[in-house]
Amino acid sequence: MVSPCSVAAVVLTIAVSYSCSSAQEEPPVVSRIAFGSCANQSAPQPIWDAIINFKPQVFVWLGDNIYGDFRHPFKLFGKERTIGPWKNIPRFSPTSEHEMQHRYQIAKANPGYSRLRENTKVVGTWDDHDYGLNDAGKEFPKKVTNQKLMLDFLDEPQDSPRRKQAGVYASYTFGPVGKQIKVILLDTRYHRDPLASDGSILGSSQWQWLEEELNAPATAITVIGSSIQVISNFSATTGPLLQVESWGRFPKERTRLFNLLADSKREAVFFISGDVHFGEIARYDCATEYPVYDVTSSGLTQAVEKAVPAPLHLVLRFFAWLTPTTMRVMGKSCRYSSCTYGRPNFGTIEINWKTTPPELKLEVRDENGLPVTGVNISLSQLQVTNKESNIKSNGGKYQKHCSLEVDLPWIDRYRLAILFFGAAAVLLLALIGLLYAVALFCMQCLHKHKLD
Repeated sequence: MVSPCSVAAVVLTIAVSYSCSSAQEEPPVVSRIAFGSCANQSAPQPIWDAIINFKPQVFVWLGDNIYGDFRHPFKLFGKERTIGPWKNIPRFSPTSEHEMQHRYQIAKANPGYSRLRENTKVVGTWDDHDYGLNDAGKEFPKKVTNQKLMLDFLDEPQDSPRRKQAGVYASYTFGPVGKQIKVILLDTRYHRDPLASDGSILGSSQWQWLEEELNAPATAITVIGSSIQVISNFSATTGPLLQVESWGRFPKERTRLFNLLADSKREAVFFISGDVHFGEIARYDCATEYPVYDVTSSGLTQAVEKAVPAPLHLVLRFFAWLTPTTMRVMGKSCRYSSCTYGRPNFGTIEINWKTTPPELKLEVRDENGLPVTGVNISLSQLQVTNKESNIKSNGGKYQKHCSLEVDLPWIDRYRLAILFFGAAAVLLLALIGLLYAVALFCMQCLHKHKLD
């Protein structure tokens, strides 16, 4: 006969075992996320040390995880001309599947990145250069093959839905109930229409999926990763001198995205993005009933100041300061007055779950891990309220963080182009004047020689 003590001991053991098992099954709280984009596999990548020192629990690739296409050199003259109205070959061309795979192997074997992967969950999406071709969209014929290579790079399981769908979009949920973080990663390549079309970025199937994700059970925080900028429309104020990709170049799609976000009533949503080779933080107050942020980190190796000689860095920073912006977050926390950063950088998300309500810190950091721009937000500031929505602007007048760049007065919007063409005109007139003076001097010398 079994004694009551023995039965009690067995029951206690089972209860303790179940309790421990339940505790082990509960996912850990995630409070530190890092992200980045634009990493040339052939370039030095010292920035991984700073990312590792940040101790992220999750790292998010936002595209250009490798540079898989081939970039032809700038040539104005010769047999292969890549710039100018008479260019006869494209600036970029795709490489073979074997070459793409080789470049992914180089990236994955990087010592810094390998150390990061040991203790950090790595997820990601792609942009154009790892998609296979600069600025490419749905017309790119190698997208199916390159999707497999990209997912292999991310160690995506062979039975993953991402390997069976058209595009690499995905959703992840981290943390326990009450402290969950949802990370939605968009694919802005596979279904994207041509740049000048104002067509679709995501395609019908991905739009349906995104709507379902935003209307799914609530989480404390939702991070939406887009390879291209969502809020800033850099091209609206730098054109026709410089054009970059962004949601702003597809106005109907961006409006649809903001409307979907507002209709879902989902709280504490913000964006992270890459692509542009500089870092900044943008804010839009007229999309939902709370401010929506977009933290841009670009790039891990590729950055605008690395593309020009050091003496021109101050010139770039001056033009960044002069570029009109309606969305960029400006403040004393910025390293430079423009609140942009054109050196290698990565982005960070920190959540302090111990405060009530929790506090959120969004930053862009340099190669040493030091912040160059950032914002501190209470999650209570990112909640849907009963107040009237800010979606309508104030009587049609300009509003900071609300009026889009395309709504700026033309003299503000195009001041970079006005300055550039004005300076070019002055230089041209000065050159003409100099040539005239030289010609006049030569004529006088000839006339004097004849008299002699």
